[in-house]
Amino acid sequence: MRSSFHSVPCLSSVGSSEEVGLEFSAVHIAQGITRVPGVRLGQATDPQHHTGCTVILCPEGTVGSVDARGPAPGSRETALLAPEKPVEEVHAILLTGGSAFGLAAADGVVRYLEELGIGHWTPRALVPIVPAAVVYDLFFSEGKRRPDAEMGYQASHAANDGPVAQGNVGAGAGVTVGKWAGFEGIMKGGFGTAVESVKIDGEPELVVGAVAVTNGVGDVVNQDGTILAGARAPGGGWLADDDPVRYFLAEPVPPGTNTTLLVVATNARLTKGEAFRLAQQAHNGLAIAVRPSHTTHDGDTAFALATGQVEARFDLVGYLASRWSLARSATRSALLRQCERCQAWQVEHGNDPNRAALPHVPVQGLPDAHRSAAGDRPPKGIATAGDHRPQSDRRRL
Repeated sequence: MRSSFHSVPCLSSVGSSEEVGLEFSAVHIAQGITRVPGVRLGQATDPQHHTGCTVILCPEGTVGSVDARGPAPGSRETALLAPEKPVEEVHAILLTGGSAFGLAAADGVVRYLEELGIGHWTPRALVPIVPAAVVYDLFFSEGKRRPDAEMGYQASHAANDGPVAQGNVGAGAGVTVGKWAGFEGIMKGGFGTAVESVKIDGEPELVVGAVAVTNGVGDVVNQDGTILAGARAPGGGWLADDDPVRYFLAEPVPPGTNTTLLVVATNARLTKGEAFRLAQQAHNGLAIAVRPSHTTHDGDTAFALATGQVEARFDLVGYLASRWSLARSATRSALLRQCERCQAWQVEHGNDPNRAALPHVPVQGLPDAHRSAAGDRPPKGIATAGDHRPQSDRRRL
């Protein structure tokens, strides 16, 4: 029996991000990481259980590395990406919900690539290299539905190089932000993507794209330090207005339940050591845009991919991956856009984006300090931007 979920491809038939929206929900279409030639992205989402996965398929010869800077990551094949390890080529990256259970989705990605004859050569088989990292999204459905091999396969099958669905889709379907002060004031996070490019003195265009899934302890902030999404005060506004250094005021957040995931991809030719440094640079953007980040409770992880199509100075590639400009940087814009898309639904729908309530759903495994008076339900006032009606009931923008 087939599992119940729907895949969300990058819709190659639509126009630019300025011309098209997707559904009247926390989903928006925009060009992003798929601007990097050869990179394809696909997503599978279970909107009923608020979980899903995102797959990035790499062109032949892509060099990859990772920097798992958070103390509580959940991952697969990341040790292989260390700069001193001899295997350089990466065939896909999986970002998935479901915590450690969601790593099963990687089996589906591997099966899909094997069917295409893609993988690392060994004497008996081509072995696809599919590093993966997870976010903890089990609060919204008691973990009754987790990404599995079939979901990973369908996300891979849906992948293409068109504009990308953003918001509460794929690995960003059930994520939250602003948990540094406890669960009473948290908001929905999501999945986002962005891209920057530069062309200098007639050289081929250098492209740096990024995706992000925000499920962190911290608040997501704007360029001027004001809060885009995060811990809300009971009477409205933001808790950080009264606590700018963001001390952990409530009972400790359960470890292993928070993570921001990043993937930065470029068409530059980089060594594996330089790809590792690029992943480190991506964390610079994370640290500026999510406050606090890299806490004891986070599993913050950044992957870097280099497709090797153009020559470029590493410092320029790293600068594009971590900077903030008026045009928005690749990494930091990816961190911010999903929260903007989530809030756009609330503003359009006429709700205060700081106070919109998520329908109560059972939560499994929360310490007593984080349970509400209603028992297993999450604390009142969890903010959401998602439209949780069936797909067929949503109207288009």
